[in-house]
Amino acid sequence: MSRRRRGRDVNGILVIDKPQGLTSNAVLQQVKQLLGAAKAGHTGALDPLATGVLPLCFGEATKFAQLMLDSDKAYVARGKLGVITDSGDSDGQVMEQRPVPEGLTAADLEAVLANFRGPIEQVPSMYSALKHKGRPLYEYAREGITVERPARPVTIFQLELLSVTGDEFDIVVRCSKGTYIRSLVEDIGAALGCGAHVTALRRTEAAGYGLEQSHQVAELEAQRAQGLSLDGLLLPVESGLTFLSEVALAGPSLVSLLNGQPVRIADQSISGFVRLYGDGKFLGLGEAEPAGEEVEILPRRLVKTG
Repeated sequence: MSRRRRGRDVNGILVIDKPQGLTSNAVLQQVKQLLGAAKAGHTGALDPLATGVLPLCFGEATKFAQLMLDSDKAYVARGKLGVITDSGDSDGQVMEQRPVPEGLTAADLEAVLANFRGPIEQVPSMYSALKHKGRPLYEYAREGITVERPARPVTIFQLELLSVTGDEFDIVVRCSKGTYIRSLVEDIGAALGCGAHVTALRRTEAAGYGLEQSHQVAELEAQRAQGLSLDGLLLPVESGLTFLSEVALAGPSLVSLLNGQPVRIADQSISGFVRLYGDGKFLGLGEAEPAGEEVEILPRRLVKTG
């Protein structure tokens, strides 16, 4: 006997301004319940300490969550110098305290930040969600086990110093996927010789969404308490894929693609993943590969259009 599916079909993306103190999954489950949605997922977790942009995917949008997870992101972070914690943030236990360089100025900090702009190598935090033998690293960390982590290449597109006050500094970071802000702040502190950890972290952009598009969970709860639908707050499924080229199909090519068959087009300027459209509707994700003087479009993840 098959289990009855709980929830209704809800398709789209809802951007939440995650509050401090909750896990991303806890926020996801709250919003999923408020929408009464059958299927939901997020596009990359924020630590409980962190706040800010958390795009939630519902229904057909979950097919593209991984691709959105791979997008660039932006943050505003506050670091505290002279204190090293086991987790790299203020939720962790203090491991060591060191004196902050006397008379530290913004110019001193700027000189250090210059070394972290552009392509860098970064060792992921033991308190990250990266997996080792099928388990997240943070589970090992909580058991007091340290796993060797190879450095990984990431890119810091923007690293701007906003202020320095005493032993605290605020920075703006725009970075590639896989960048850990806790590790970045720890490395900045190490370069200064005194160590550092994150005391506040706010994500301002993810998957092309910004804070101006986000909603508070309390706002959603208030609307539901008034008997109002939240569906009007959902953004289109494809709104998180605008960084991909668009391919519009019609006629026999459209029919073939919807039947799961590759099609060819003359445009050789496109490559890699593309957004597919037919009759003005988003069809899903395709992949463009060179095919002689043409490009072959292979259907990868199509959405239900009925």
